[in-house]
Amino acid sequence: MISDFKISEQSFDGFLKTHYKMSRIGKLPISLPNKVSLEVSKGKLVTVKGPKGTLTQQIDGDIEVAVDNGVVSVTRPTDQKRHRALHGLYRALIANMVQGVSQGYTATLEIVGVGWKVETASNRLLFTLGYSHPIDMALPPEVKFTTKMEKGLPPMITLESHDKQLLGQVCAKIRTFRTPEPYKGKGIRFQGEELRRKAGKTAGGKGAKKK
Repeated sequence: MISDFKISEQSFDGFLKTHYKMSRIGKLPISLPNKVSLEVSKGKLVTVKGPKGTLTQQIDGDIEVAVDNGVVSVTRPTDQKRHRALHGLYRALIANMVQGVSQGYTATLEIVGVGWKVETASNRLLFTLGYSHPIDMALPPEVKFTTKMEKGLPPMITLESHDKQLLGQVCAKIRTFRTPEPYKGKGIRFQGEELRRKAGKTAGGKGAKKK
């Protein structure tokens, strides 16, 4: 089972260095759709409930989250670099949660390779990817999936979830089974993803040995 999303100290430091200007995003209000509610506990735990499910996110103690007439606002105490970074970060996370419990998220992966395929069994995916044995993967119950195989098209997996972070982790894990290679484009990739291709070595080139 994939663990819950956590912000590591290393990734957070990188976020501070490169994304502190996200305070512009932090100032934007978030409108709550119908049938979506948001609550903030005394311990700064934000809980968002909607038709698709329930999500929670722990908020830093310096950041304030308030709800007024169906509009969520996120504020920071100062303009320090750290507070500006947290401001934009948590506003983005809360906005993703609101969209997730109201509309959900969808991702489609393509399996490009001769003889490669994927099959479903209960809450599991069974991949045949050219290895000596198939890969059996169990998915979290929060992620729904379907597979599609049509003649002339690569096998496809469509994943749906109200948790954007969890969905991204699942997709990243599946891609590691066959990371797209840059020469022939074989591998598992997102539908519509454009890969940076490399030219293969040509026979009889400058460095070829003469017989």
